Amino acid sequence: MMDFDASIVRIYPHWLTPFSCLDIMTRTLIFCLLAGITCKRMDQLPVPFRTNLISRQADLAALRAYPAENLAEIIVEVGFHCDCCSRCCTRDFNGHVLLLDTDVRRIQSFAPESLEPVPVLDFCDQHGMYYASGYTLRSQGDSKGSCYFLSERRCRIYENRPSICRLYPYMLHREPDDQGTVDWRQISGLNQHGGYNVEISEDEAHSLALEIKAFEEDVLSREISYLACTGRYFLDNGLRNVRKRFDDGLRSAREGVAIEVMVFSDGGYDRWLIRAGISIQIH
Repeated sequence: MMDFDASIVRIYPHWLTPFSCLDIMTRTLIFCLLAGITCKRMDQLPVPFRTNLISRQADLAALRAYPAENLAEIIVEVGFHCDCCSRCCTRDFNGHVLLLDTDVRRIQSFAPESLEPVPVLDFCDQHGMYYASGYTLRSQGDSKGSCYFLSERRCRIYENRPSICRLYPYMLHREPDDQGTVDWRQISGLNQHGGYNVEISEDEAHSLALEIKAFEEDVLSREISYLACTGRYFLDNGLRNVRKRFDDGLRSAREGVAIEVMVFSDGGYDRWLIRAGISIQIH
């Protein structure tokens, strides 16, 4: 693993609250200073890193301002309960599983073979090296993209399942609707799976709302850490994000050519080789 001094990056989100009165650019500059990026170097960050950092900071501020009581009311109103249909455990229905670093460390301890780089690659430098924000769970390779741990519609690691699986189908982040209007989304797959209208107490709903907010904060904080560390890595090593190299490499990958990917994890990078959809870690 290639290490970064990311201890500040990891603790930063928890003390950001006192700075909530500052504008987004100011708080982003403060964050970058602590991540080892001076104000001058912040201006030198490639556009994708600089603009995405500001955008993610805005999302984090909005998330923290969202009242947990509002989310709790929605949880009570929906009254979701799992009926073990297992649709949510497939990529066909839900895409890939979003893993936090704590999830990755836990799963690596007993099933490291279940992990692979997230399928969405973000950057590619002039040397053809790709960069990914983290890990996900492998699928079984069937037509539905069933989770690696799904067996007879049951999770084989239920007690150790990822954070997002514990909170699903609830969420709290902003995304565009079918008309392109950006608004809060609090539940995934409404009326497409599971059961509804089960009685949930206000206390239980409020506790769950706080857990969901904490999880979404961890997701955004981790993305901010990824962008800041990768931006600094590009600056320190004279790298450029090259869109043509990105597109050409993926086109070749679809034809079976291998590509190398740096996967961000715990403040550093692991190197992987991907060929024909098969991912192998390079030690």
